[in-house]
Parts: sequence; structure tokens; C-alpha cells
Amino acid sequence: MKALRVHEPGEPGTVLRAEEVERPEPGPGRLLVRVSAAALNFPDALLCRGHYQERPPLPFTPGVEVCGEVVAVGEGVPDIPGIAVGDRVIGSPVLPHGGFAEYALMTAAEVLPAPGTLSDAQASTLFIGYQTGWFALHRRAELRAGETVLVHAAAGGVGGAAVQLAKAAGARVIGVVGGAAKTDHARALGADVVVDRHTQDFVPVVKEVTGGRGADVVFDPVGGDAFTRSTKCVAFEGRVVVVGFAGGTIPAPALNHVLLKNYSLLGLHWGLYVRRAPALVRECHEQLTDLAARGQITPVVSETLALGEVPGALQRLADGTTIGRLVVAG
Repeated sequence: MKALRVHEPGEPGTVLRAEEVERPEPGPGRLLVRVSAAALNFPDALLCRGHYQERPPLPFTPGVEVCGEVVAVGEGVPDIPGIAVGDRVIGSPVLPHGGFAEYALMTAAEVLPAPGTLSDAQASTLFIGYQTGWFALHRRAELRAGETVLVHAAAGGVGGAAVQLAKAAGARVIGVVGGAAKTDHARALGADVVVDRHTQDFVPVVKEVTGGRGADVVFDPVGGDAFTRSTKCVAFEGRVVVVGFAGGTIPAPALNHVLLKNYSLLGLHWGLYVRRAPALVRECHEQLTDLAARGQITPVVSETLALGEVPGALQRLADGTTIGRLVVAG
């Protein structure tokens, strides 16, 4: 089968190589999936660089989010409705056999049925980004209708999902993007106000839009200065959800400031829910499936790629120049 593999750590555009490899066989508790679509994610770039928390043995195939058809089932796979040979599923492949290939391995207990209302490309983006957004906004921040949400990287995969989910929950959304080309995309996703951080300071914009109150919830997958400046415009009893550090800098919060302004700092490592609370992940998926069926969330695929285009596209994603979701689809 065809697969992209990494033989040594480095930049995605350099180290991802197309190869012919043996098709993997599903071991106990695993599924073999024919990949219909694989979404590109920032963790894929970190995996290529050797900077991700998980470091699979070399050589490996990245691709942490897929939609595919089950073609073989390993021993000991439990009887799960919607998870059998011929079924269409989504989830994260088991590395080193990731999704940038014709076939991938997945853990049976962790895959989810692909929503029938979404295309393969759309469904491939529903797992990581939308689950992260849902857990951040609903499980951690307990978002309420009528509140104001400040979303950083609002034109990206995770940030864009948060924009749609916040709007579906009845919130007002202020999106922050990096560059004029990304503003229209964030608006199309539903953001009420969009700030280009290259030309505007989002802090006074948030204060003006909220009449001086500030944002009730801050969704921050960026870190660094985005986090630090967000604390200047978070509301009394607001909540800042730390989702990641795509900006490359891990901030050191001033805890006296947390005390003086009475806001909460909340962390979200969504992967922990997959391992520690799988029932909540399935509950989230059911809600996302319902929202998609009602048209309240619609995954937007900005670019559909061939497998050979992935190295360059993943490099652009790593460099922060992409807009929306990029998906490999046959």
C-alpha cells in the first residue's frame, strides 16, 4: 500500500516520504480501516519534528484523524453497534500506522460511527477539533447562552470548531485571526466580531464589544502573548481555557492577577478523556452528530489534497499560513 513515512525527525515538508509498504494486520482489539479521508492537524507536524508527547518508533506514518471503512477486525473486539466490517467510522489511528496511508490501524473501543449527514472529508475533521471545542466550552467552561466567548486562532481547525460550537450554544463570539486573508473565513464560521491580530489589539475590541465587562470565556489554543493579553480582557468570574501552545511559548501566569480579577484558569487535555472517560467522549459524539444533522455545525474543508501533496500542505499548516481544514481524500 501507499503511505507517507517519517524516517528521522524534521520539518514535515522535508521528512515525509511516499513509500510502498506492507498493509498492517489488526491485532487483538484493533481494526483495519481503509482510509477514505484524513485531516491534517498541528500534532502531525509536531510528530514529524519529534516534539509531540507521543513519539512512535521510526519509521512511522503520521495522520491522527481519519474517516474510513472497516475492512478487518482483530481478535477480542467487542460487539459495538455501528463498528463492524463495512461500517464507516472516525477516530485516531494507532501509531506508527497513522492516517496518511491507504490503510490505518485503529483501536476498536475508541472509534466512533461517522455521521451519515457528513461527507468523508467533513467527518474526518469531526473527531479532534470538535471534541476539543465541545469539552473546552461545555465540560470545562460550562458555557451559557448569552455569554461572550473570545476564540484565538478562529480560522484554524480547533479554533474554527470552537466558533461554531459557541454559536450553536447561543454565545456571542469574538474571533482572533492572524492575517487579513483569515478574517472572512472566521466570519463565515459564525464569529460576530473578527480581529486581525496583525493590525489590531484585541483587548480594547473585547472591552468595547462587551461594554467594558470583558469575555466570559477565553478559548486559547495559542498560548504566549495571546494568553497574557487575554487575562487583561477576561470578565469578572470569567474562565480562560488553556487548550494548547500553537504559538510555541508556554506562558507563566501571574496568579496574583487571577486572584485580583476573580477569574478561573482551566486546562483541557482532551486526550485524557479518551482514556479516562470514554463514555463522555461518546456522549459528546452523539451531541456533535445531532448538531451536524440539524445544521448547527458544518465542518468546512478548505483544501482537498492528494496523498503526495501532504508534505507541503502540512508544512504550510505548521508555519501557520493555512486557512480552515485541509484533508487528504481519494
